[in-house]
Amino acid sequence: MNVRLEDAGYEAELDEQWSYVGNKSNQRWLWHAIDHATNIVLAYMFGKRKDVVFQKLKALLEPFGIKRYYTDHWGAYERHLDADKHEIGKRNTQKIERKNLNFRTWIKRLACKTIPD
Repeated sequence: MNVRLEDAGYEAELDEQWSYVGNKSNQRWLWHAIDHATNIVLAYMFGKRKDVVFQKLKALLEPFGIKRYYTDHWGAYERHLDADKHEIGKRNTQKIERKNLNFRTWIKRLACKTIPD
């Protein structure tokens, strides 16, 4: 599904979730942003849980002209988002948290040796 700039991006929910490659000490993070109104993924980045990865995600979001960001308490958000455009808390991040839960459930199902019908 293509997202037109005029249809999305005025408010965004941002979050990160981790998985690993090979072993748990080799963590990789999925940072992503969804449109608060439509639940459509606007942008994502894979990498470590470092500010530089978040800054790359933020650069991908610039064309959307986001007026409000909703996030959790991770410090990178506080350090790199303007305080007047940033709201921290769980009240407005329910859609992205639900998407994270779905990702974890789907991936676990795909990793099963036998998938029940």
